[in-house]
Amino acid sequence: MRLEKCWFCSSTIYPGHGIQFVRNDAKIFRFCRSKCHKNFKMKRNPRKVKWTKAYRRLHGKDMTQDSTFEFERKRNRPERYDRNVAENTLKAIKKIDKVRVDREARHHALRMKGKKAKEQREAAKELEQSIHMVKAPAVLQQEPSLTLPKIKVKVSQQQSDENHAMEE
Repeated sequence: MRLEKCWFCSSTIYPGHGIQFVRNDAKIFRFCRSKCHKNFKMKRNPRKVKWTKAYRRLHGKDMTQDSTFEFERKRNRPERYDRNVAENTLKAIKKIDKVRVDREARHHALRMKGKKAKEQREAAKELEQSIHMVKAPAVLQQEPSLTLPKIKVKVSQQQSDENHAMEE
């Protein structure tokens, strides 16, 4: 079973699926679905279309250089069947897949590393700006259990005076 790659989005095309376009110079373009074919006909660049593999690799979203990609390349040279070689190849494929998954997980973890701290900073900043909408400062002073842990909030005197006047 021969699996092809889509020219536009680089996804796998299984036998009997997709569209094949042959240009006048006999260059063959294979597409996984009509979406890719239509984008090709509109002369869109896959590196500028956000959902393609080319875009993701170019902008650091996916791994680009990895030794495990060498094993995925197409080889057109036929080889004589040998049971031992086939057995060793299948074992190697399992190991290579495990290595690739681990590397992809590490790549993803590195990409998401700073996101959590950034979200916490943004949440603290938003809370600091609008704490008067959550609870009145007088209530926060009376019941310390209502305050959020580990976040220091500055409440100006002017706001607390206005809230105190509203309560009376």
